[in-house]
Amino acid sequence: MSDGPTRVLLLHGIWMVGLTMRRFARGLAEAGFETEIIGYPSIAGGPDAAAERLADALAQGPAHVVGHSLGGLSALQAAGSTPALPVGRIVCLGSPVCGSGAAHALSRVPMSHLYFGRSADILHAGCVEWPAGLEVGMVAGCVPRGLGALLARFDGPHDGTVSVEETRAPALADHIVVQASHSGLLLSADAVRQTVGFLRHGRFEHARPGHAE
Repeated sequence: MSDGPTRVLLLHGIWMVGLTMRRFARGLAEAGFETEIIGYPSIAGGPDAAAERLADALAQGPAHVVGHSLGGLSALQAAGSTPALPVGRIVCLGSPVCGSGAAHALSRVPMSHLYFGRSADILHAGCVEWPAGLEVGMVAGCVPRGLGALLARFDGPHDGTVSVEETRAPALADHIVVQASHSGLLLSADAVRQTVGFLRHGRFEHARPGHAE
């Protein structure tokens, strides 16, 4: 284990619950990290609720953060709004930092506000900026399996819900693509392995250090 926090806080995505992060957390624990899954109401509370619970957990001491989809966006928003939070490194799993095309498409469906609730704004706008010096890595998927592909017209590789291009941002410390669908990222041994590498060293395996893929 390298220098830095040994704690890792995990945030789930929209329409999910904390249990969906259990397998990923187990993989990180097997690598020597102390994991804690943070549940939050993704529809009724949105990123603000996630940020509040994240801040409460960080009040107990510094930690890395791993967030799937909306969870990653929520972590970035929290870090940006409260730079004093003792966050180590952040790994986003399939988070649409440039905004979600699938969310834009679904927003045209009547009553779509019921699907996204208070998470709608950040899913539409994304989050491409965060405090300077915060190391953020992105693990994107490229297995096109998911309902999002029925709504959005992806021009390039995608994970069935989020396109690879939607996961890229200049401020990322590193970016890598693995063979997984959007929800499959949570079950991917490769995604876990790459996340462990980034949390330890600030870069992914087989990627150039300090550069997005």
